[in-house]
Amino acid sequence: MTDPQPTGPFEWTQEPWGRALRCTRLPVPHLFTSRDVTLRDDEAEWEAVARSIGVRRDRLHLLKQVHGTHTVVVRRGDAAPAARPQADIIITDDPSIAIGVRTADCAAILLYDRAQHVVGAAHAGWRGTAADAAGAAVRSLCAEFGSRPGDLIAAIGPLLGQCCGEVGPDVVDAFRAGGADAASIDRWFAAGSGDRSQLDLERANVDQLAAAGVDPATIFASGLCTKTDERRLHSYRAHGQGAGRLLAAIRCAR
Repeated sequence: MTDPQPTGPFEWTQEPWGRALRCTRLPVPHLFTSRDVTLRDDEAEWEAVARSIGVRRDRLHLLKQVHGTHTVVVRRGDAAPAARPQADIIITDDPSIAIGVRTADCAAILLYDRAQHVVGAAHAGWRGTAADAAGAAVRSLCAEFGSRPGDLIAAIGPLLGQCCGEVGPDVVDAFRAGGADAASIDRWFAAGSGDRSQLDLERANVDQLAAAGVDPATIFASGLCTKTDERRLHSYRAHGQGAGRLLAAIRCAR
């Protein structure tokens, strides 16, 4: 199978379990997985993927994602939680663990602070994006670890592109309720058929990171649409309830 070509500084790599996507501007271990693994209940898959970022499976911290903006903070020496905490953002200063979020059309955002050497991962579907999950992740790094937005590098993985991102008026209303101004609505939504709109989820998250103070020159997006490239990527829109999940994971190893 021919890999779909990402935009910007992203490249495909071959792992023992299959293809992974990485951003060459992120100088720490990280990855975005592909459809070569489903990442549901197969522990062998999880072990293999964890090894690709240099940790054991029990050192890969994940969340029970709820489409919000709550942040889990994992500090050096913290014990692993007994169950996945309900949240959509996770940040850490512990190089002995990896952190990650799972998606199947939503945006996965990985963050690295070049000065403080801390990392974050955020899950932002349309609900999380309407609530500015990307900005919340930046603010959490600043509040918890003393990060400065200008020191952050951000990488946004494959997601449902505007080409396939048809939404109803309730989604536009949710963005307005979340504080998006008229200019942002015009920038993030294109007219669709009837009362439908086409959401540019990638652009919205790029803009929110920039609004939170991240230098646009250090915000990188893959440009890949999960539904368009459904042979390589998991997509709920394309595969329905049987869709697997893509993992975006990062570790602040020095």
